[in-house]
Amino acid sequence: MPLSLETSRLILRPFRDSDLETFLAYRNDPDVFRYQGWKTPFLREDAVEFIAHAKDAIPGTPGEWLPFALERKDNGQMIGDIAFHVTKSNPRQAYLGYTLSRSAWKQGYASEAVRKVLDQLFKTFNLHRIMADCDVENDASICLLERLGFRREAHYLESFWLESQAVWGSEYLYAMLQREWILR
Repeated sequence: MPLSLETSRLILRPFRDSDLETFLAYRNDPDVFRYQGWKTPFLREDAVEFIAHAKDAIPGTPGEWLPFALERKDNGQMIGDIAFHVTKSNPRQAYLGYTLSRSAWKQGYASEAVRKVLDQLFKTFNLHRIMADCDVENDASICLLERLGFRREAHYLESFWLESQAVWGSEYLYAMLQREWILR
């Protein structure tokens, strides 16, 4: 996968050290982390480590997440991140994840970024299947995945710890096959 990807409004690029403050801000926004499983508060040292790891990540390494910063073309503002990892057990399958700052919600940026990454994973990496999971209460993410053609394959009850709410969260697993993406 190229180091940077472009859509009509976004640049999906490697993380930079200069992304730290923006990254910390949205990762610590209660509305953003509401459906996420990361520890809160998202500490500065964890963000520094995340960015350092992201900068050294090698595309397509099984079991390793490859995150991209999402940057708006019109103003250079970082508005979130998107990542994937090829599974260790089957290198023709991958998981996809994304997080957007609240200021970028409901503007089509997530759809745009996910479409671009799916295109690359299915066409460039020749992957067979892409999976994504989301909290069962995250209506925006559910709508996005289903609008893009993902199929809900599982409902996992109390499958991950929601640090922010100190409760067990439930999630849906979605997936799409390469042939389904190509036929769209």
